[in-house]
Amino acid sequence: SVMAILSILLVLAGCGAKQDSTNEKSSNKQKVAVKHELGTTKVPENPKRIVVLELSFVDALHGLGIKPVGIADDNKKDMIEQLVNGKMKYTSVGTRQQPNLEVISSLKPDLIIADVQRHKAIYKDLQQIAPTIELNSRESTYEENIDAFKTIAKATGKDKKAEERLNKHEETIAKLKKEVKEENGQTILPAVVRDTSFQAHTSASYDGGFLEKLGFKDAVQSKDAYAEMNLEQLSDINPDILILANNEGKLLTDEWKSNPLWKNLKAVKNHKVFVVDRNLWTRFRGVVSSEAIGKDTVKLLHDQQK
Repeated sequence: SVMAILSILLVLAGCGAKQDSTNEKSSNKQKVAVKHELGTTKVPENPKRIVVLELSFVDALHGLGIKPVGIADDNKKDMIEQLVNGKMKYTSVGTRQQPNLEVISSLKPDLIIADVQRHKAIYKDLQQIAPTIELNSRESTYEENIDAFKTIAKATGKDKKAEERLNKHEETIAKLKKEVKEENGQTILPAVVRDTSFQAHTSASYDGGFLEKLGFKDAVQSKDAYAEMNLEQLSDINPDILILANNEGKLLTDEWKSNPLWKNLKAVKNHKVFVVDRNLWTRFRGVVSSEAIGKDTVKLLHDQQK
């Protein structure tokens, strides 16, 4: 009957209207309120185009199975390949120190993840391009890094995946800790060596805190992450194990090697001075990279015993 046809048409019209409102909603997607170091930002649900301005955020997304569209990679593609252990397609947005806002904008991101220490001053500029969260990376402790990982998971709708990944992380750490139990409690000092400086990484530094999680004791207990020191000070501290992340080129330690103070260091006498990869140990940071640091530590100590 005519009435039946009419009612069907009305139902269809109703469906059409409903469809429109959902379409409108999807372009104006649900927002997730994400708390970060500079406030709370409303981020679109499951952002697809993410730009990251620090290496640990690449590590975090990699751990969550997400590929960013843009990375502040200091124009070193090979560094990113080392970080994610393979090739990855993305656009460089310049250096971590001075990311290129025009390039970031051209990528039409729906989320930007920035470092609070480096990018505080450009926070408002970044917010004008896309929802931005600022987290601890450059001067973060290991624990703050784990917190940042959780925040990134929340911002990308990957809470469950993050929980699984962190459980796996804890298992990996527990295994590694068992493998170095002979060395548990020994003092360890990670440091970055440049041509004119020896910068110790303390218990408050990222790598220092992580090594303490493995069961070592950082030889320099401090609230400041880094401590510049000379050979006399190093000799006073006299750590059991010395981990050196050397800069390219000439090194201050080259001059120290002929000095009796150096030769008398416990770590030198016991062949426990190890030179490690600077990218992995001091630049990358993050859940995946810290596990690689742990494996590297075990390997260094155990190869040395053979």
